[in-house]
Amino acid sequence: MKSAKILSLLVAVPLIFAAGCGSKGTGTASNSGGAAGTPDKKVVKIGISQIVEHPSLNATREGFLAALKDGGFVDKDNLQVDYQNAQGDSTTNLTIAQKFASDKKDLVLAIATPSAQAVVQNVKDTPVLFAAITDPVGAKLVKSLDKPGGNVSGAADTNPESITKLMDFIASDFPKVKNVGVVINEGEPNAVVMLKTAEAALAKHNIKVVKAAVANSSEVKQAAESLVGRVDAFYTTLDNTVISAVESIIKVANDKKIPFFSADRDTVEKGAIATYGFKYYDHGYQAGKMAVEILKNGAKPADMKVTFPDKLDLIINQNSAKQQGVEITDSMKSKMQDKNNLLNAAAK
Repeated sequence: MKSAKILSLLVAVPLIFAAGCGSKGTGTASNSGGAAGTPDKKVVKIGISQIVEHPSLNATREGFLAALKDGGFVDKDNLQVDYQNAQGDSTTNLTIAQKFASDKKDLVLAIATPSAQAVVQNVKDTPVLFAAITDPVGAKLVKSLDKPGGNVSGAADTNPESITKLMDFIASDFPKVKNVGVVINEGEPNAVVMLKTAEAALAKHNIKVVKAAVANSSEVKQAAESLVGRVDAFYTTLDNTVISAVESIIKVANDKKIPFFSADRDTVEKGAIATYGFKYYDHGYQAGKMAVEILKNGAKPADMKVTFPDKLDLIINQNSAKQQGVEITDSMKSKMQDKNNLLNAAAK
């Protein structure tokens, strides 16, 4: 009888213990700092500062988060993402950077030059990555591309060769183009750097650049219209002010039959004719892989080389060409490595 009681106790104890463990393992969002999961799960907190809404920057953010997910960091599970958009306002942009500095995030991503400059100036004790940046050294984000130093590194979105290739394409396949019009906010360092590269490349073909300056996106339409009759083509850099209102340039280009070239694939998908480019999703993914190295393996931004896009190809939108009175020739198509980059996207 005594041995039977002992046996009953031995069976009951593990059952009670298992029941206790099962109760403890049922976590709630409040137990993990706003993310689902168990109370003891470490939740990584990331801040994302983006200067304005437009497809290239949005795709960059999406690619970044996809790389984090592939690296084991899942939003609302073991990852808490604080996404803030300045909507082009400099005061808001600064406030976002200051907020992230006081919040003590595990990592901050800054998308576009103005956001990165504000974040780098304010966030000193947290790893910082940037993306959609044309000239990280010129923007004073890092000391050098190979050895950034400090707490900052990231992914630059401009391979100067993409600009040169596009200008050479314009010269070879659009022989009637003698003047290229550029709507530009010269307050954006990235836009200025890219335009200088384009000007130098066009000068070799005796093609001139005609600028129309703007200070904000509401001036883009009027600036584009001011170039009509003075230029044979339009070109836009990765100018956040201009890209956020690029539909205005597309409309003028379509109405006046002026070929429009851009520095990014997303604008070609929207209504420009061509670019030598890459997918901003892939660009953001590059930055995301860097974040995984920092968060999972303890890598230091100071030792991480700035990355560049490595997949450049001619991208052509046939529908845009038709709208702007341009015939896509076999010569143009022959310059494409991937025929999937021959698009038929309708203007948006």
